[in-house]
Amino acid sequence: MSIPVIESTRAARRALHRVPELSGEERGTAEQIAQWLSAYHPEQLLTGIGGYGVMAVFGKSEAQKILLRCELDALPIQETNNFEYRSEHTGIAHKCGHDGHMAILLEVARRLQQQPMDDAQVMLLFQPAEETGTGAAAVCRDEKFQALQPDYAFALHNMPGYPMGSVVLRQGTMNCASRGVIVTLTGKTAHAAQPETGRSPAPVMTALIDSLAEFSGRFGKNGLALATVVGAQLGAKAFGTAPGSAELYVTLRSQTDEIMQAMLAEIELQLTQLCAQYELSFAIAFEDVFPAVNNTVEGITVVAAAAESAGAELIQLSQPIRWSEDFGHIINTCQGALFGLGAGERHAALHNPDYDFPDELIDHGAGVFMEILRQCNR
Repeated sequence: MSIPVIESTRAARRALHRVPELSGEERGTAEQIAQWLSAYHPEQLLTGIGGYGVMAVFGKSEAQKILLRCELDALPIQETNNFEYRSEHTGIAHKCGHDGHMAILLEVARRLQQQPMDDAQVMLLFQPAEETGTGAAAVCRDEKFQALQPDYAFALHNMPGYPMGSVVLRQGTMNCASRGVIVTLTGKTAHAAQPETGRSPAPVMTALIDSLAEFSGRFGKNGLALATVVGAQLGAKAFGTAPGSAELYVTLRSQTDEIMQAMLAEIELQLTQLCAQYELSFAIAFEDVFPAVNNTVEGITVVAAAAESAGAELIQLSQPIRWSEDFGHIINTCQGALFGLGAGERHAALHNPDYDFPDELIDHGAGVFMEILRQCNR
C-alpha cells in the first residue's frame, strides 16, 4: 500500500532549503535532523559521526543490517530562484538536491515508525561533507559506525533529465572516480633580460599540459579516462621578472580506481623526469578525492526488484555517470548500490543556480527505499 507523503515532510525539505550549510559546516542542519528523527523514536540516535553525521537505527534484529544514506551539505552557489523558501544564506544553496534526499530519509523514518521491521536493523545515515569527498571516508573511520557495520548499503541521487520517479541503475561502475590534483613547481626567478640565470617552470608546465591532453586516448582503452586542466598560475604580471614558481590544477576522472592510479603514476613519472631535466623541484597534492562507486551484483538485483515492486520505470545505463559520489567508500565495505531517481526530463540540471528538488520525488524515493528494505529480507 502506498503511504502518502505528509505535508510536514515537504515542509521539512523546504525548511532545510532555506538554511543550507557547506561541507564540514552542517552543524545546524544536523541538529535539526536529529530533532526531527527523535520524534520517530528510533532504537538508537547517534550524532557526531564522521563530523556532523547523524544516524537513526530502527529495529533490534541483527539478522540483516541495512544502511540507507543521504547527504547533509549544500553547495557554494548563489540561488536565482525567487520562491518563498529560497536560500537565506548568500552564495550557498541546495543545488544538488541534498535537502530532498534528507526529506526522503525522514519519510522513511516516519514509515518505519508506522510499519516496524521485526527481522532487520535499518540504519538511516545523514552523511556530512559529500561534496568535498571527505564525509563518507570519515564516517567509515568512525568507531560508532564501525560498531554497526551494515550488511547492505544503498543510496540514491536525484537525476534531472530522466522520467519522474524512474530508477536509473548500472552494474559495476555507477559513478566515476575523480580527484583534484595540485602540481607545484619550484625553480628560481631571474631578470627577464637574463632568463638563463634562473630556472623557469614554464617548459615543464607546458610539456605536462600537452601530455595531459593525450591521457584520454592513452588510458581510456578499458573505460573512461579524462584529465582536465582547470587552472594554472605561472609567475605574475611583473615584466622585469622571469618566473621561478608555478602551480597547475588538474581534475582527473576515470571509470575505475585502477585507471586513476595509472594516470597518477604517469604524472609523477613525467614530473620526475622533466624536473630533473630543468633542475626544478615539484610537489603533488590532492583535493576532492572520490573513489569509483562500484555497484555489487547483489545490490543491483535488490534495487531492480524494488523498482519493479514499486512500479517504477527501470532504466539501465550503458555507461557510468561521469560525476562522482563518495558513497564508494561505504559500498566498498558491504553489498549494495547507488541508483538514480529521475527528477523529470525537463527539470533544471544539478548545480544550476535555478535548480530546486521536486517535492513529488519524496514519495517516489521513500517508496523505492521501503521496497529495498523488503527485498533484502526475502
